[in-house]
Amino acid sequence: MLQELLTVTELGGSRREIGLAHGRTHARLIQRSLEVYDRLFHDFVGIRWARARVEAERFGRMIERGFPEILEEMDAIAEGAGVEPIDILTLNCRSEISLTRASGGCSAFALHRANTQWLAQNWDWRTDQLHNVVVLKISGEGQAPLVSVGEAGMVAKIGMNAHGLGVCLNAIRSQTCGEGLPIHVALRKILESPDMESALAVASRDRVCSPAHFLVATAEGEAVGLEVHPGEPGRLEADGGVVTHTNHLYAPALTGKVEDFPRPDSRPRLARLDELLRESPPAEAAVDEAALFELLGDHHGEPLSLCRHFNPAQPEEERMETLFGVVMNLTEKRLALRHGKPCETEQALVVTL
Repeated sequence: MLQELLTVTELGGSRREIGLAHGRTHARLIQRSLEVYDRLFHDFVGIRWARARVEAERFGRMIERGFPEILEEMDAIAEGAGVEPIDILTLNCRSEISLTRASGGCSAFALHRANTQWLAQNWDWRTDQLHNVVVLKISGEGQAPLVSVGEAGMVAKIGMNAHGLGVCLNAIRSQTCGEGLPIHVALRKILESPDMESALAVASRDRVCSPAHFLVATAEGEAVGLEVHPGEPGRLEADGGVVTHTNHLYAPALTGKVEDFPRPDSRPRLARLDELLRESPPAEAAVDEAALFELLGDHHGEPLSLCRHFNPAQPEEERMETLFGVVMNLTEKRLALRHGKPCETEQALVVTL
């Protein structure tokens, strides 16, 4: 089913002003997200929302040490949405609470061609969250404008900023969890970074408390994959202008140090990305937004394909589908989003910074 085109929510001012506007604008979606994650926590780790709130408290202390100013924004989101601050904290720590036993999908890549730096991915998750996706354009005081595509009530997910720095996310299923910033809070700090050096410092200095993959690239043509965790991240450098990643760890420095439990489709999707990006197009081949969305809509090897559809053969709690595809032209500071499966529509919401 084709999905409706999203709109951009513009937020600005102080942390409190940004949070209040976010909460008020998307109060219904935020409350619905809380209901969704109550179910997902029960499905994935056997706990209800009340218990998840207790678990989230320790992550608040980590945020206080590593990114305290974001807590003011989170508290204001709660006020605007008419929920408790602990609810918004719990929502923003959903990966740390739920991904010990279940991971989403997500296929991501960076591509440098014809003096243009591209960054793109599919976001695969439970279809419950399809209509809770929001696009936030945030112009904070003293910060370059940024755009984030993610779930209502969360401070960030996938996006880019006006410096031409962008980030994508791949979930990693692992029982590792230590000290550092929760994944989605770390993503916001990266999106507020002016350059690659500052973005890398979030992973190597602040650290991230549970494993994930952050694919970071800049308008200047830099791209690096960061397999983050509470220790020094594994790094994946661009090869021929390409970095690819799905949902398993494979940086040589990290393999064997952090245990992950990838789903069976992760390696086939990575192999397909490599085939399409490293082996098929010649280095001088021109690419454009439409071609990259076509790649994200690829069904080779389905149901283990890049574009993922409902698969009744999977256990109910593991039925992940592609909920959106995003293509970023960092050179032109342009983000294009297809809400729903990228194979089902040619309509895209475009944001330029």
